[in-house]
Amino acid sequence: MTPEQLRAFCLSFNATVEEFPFNPDTSVFKVLGKLFALTRLDATPLTVNLKCDPEDALRLREEHEGLIIPGYHMNKRHWNTVTVDGRLPDRLVRELVEDSYDLVVAGLPRAERLRLDRP
Repeated sequence: MTPEQLRAFCLSFNATVEEFPFNPDTSVFKVLGKLFALTRLDATPLTVNLKCDPEDALRLREEHEGLIIPGYHMNKRHWNTVTVDGRLPDRLVRELVEDSYDLVVAGLPRAERLRLDRP
């Protein structure tokens, strides 16, 4: 997955915006103001911080040692840093991004979740 593909995939989710609150190089993808992905699209290797269920986070770190690690500068229990350099299948990276989005949406107030479901 290229940086452009990662960016496009993150932006494909309903009500998602890209912001740069930390610096002009760090893309922060949010749904209704809540962060679900954080990356430097120009970094080598490309990595992305993604929210994750705590049990899944531990399992993924064991299964993909060195490629999925505790979230850099994030709550290590709930966030992973995922290396996107071709060693992980694109399908898995997409699933992890989607899971992160879904976890953040699940934590939104009901009224905001319902607003997302409308076309």
